[in-house]
Amino acid sequence: MSALSLMDALAAIPDPRDARGKRHPLAAILGLTVVAVLSGMKSLEAIAQFGRDHGPGLAFALGFRRAQTPVKSRLSTLFRRIDVAAVEAALTRWLAGRHAAGWAVVTLDGKTLRGSAAGDVPGVHLLAAYAPHAAAVLGQVRVDAKTNEHKAALRLLGILPPLTGAVVTADAMFTHRDVCAAIRGRGGEYLLPVKDNQATVQADIRTALEEGADVSPLPTAAAA
Repeated sequence: MSALSLMDALAAIPDPRDARGKRHPLAAILGLTVVAVLSGMKSLEAIAQFGRDHGPGLAFALGFRRAQTPVKSRLSTLFRRIDVAAVEAALTRWLAGRHAAGWAVVTLDGKTLRGSAAGDVPGVHLLAAYAPHAAAVLGQVRVDAKTNEHKAALRLLGILPPLTGAVVTADAMFTHRDVCAAIRGRGGEYLLPVKDNQATVQADIRTALEEGADVSPLPTAAAA
């Protein structure tokens, strides 16, 4: 079975626009956006200009029915209304089709979007699951002021594709029993650090390694 193409994945995203007065297919607009962003365009104006600069050849190749591509105002109106979760789900399905063997490693990491803060309004903070070998984000959730990255990780793990065969890594703030259980519940394994302020967990790990019948004992200190 052939892998799902990116344009096919984009075509499955619900169109929020009224059918009347619709000038351009949604998949074509999203395809233009993807190509423009991959070419270094970082604003709606730049995306619109990219479409104009490349003319009818690119327009028809992407599925536009006219020689023109959308102007900035139409892009702005559409992107304010589109279902972001549906877009991310479509991209995740596309990635999964290109990596049918699964994900070797998945990392959880939170970042504040550069340039998203405005005056007293804090920046947008996202927690993402990143697959390094695919160089792609598998999913992400927003971490608002009423929650934290630990709780956000549980939500994120619930919407990711199956993690069978993957090792999930993260920093010590995610070393919690419920996060580990969520990873195992999705079919994955985990490799998480334990810091000195987690003395009980450290002791449990040390006991398991020293007394476990199926693991090698910890090395003893060499005699002086």
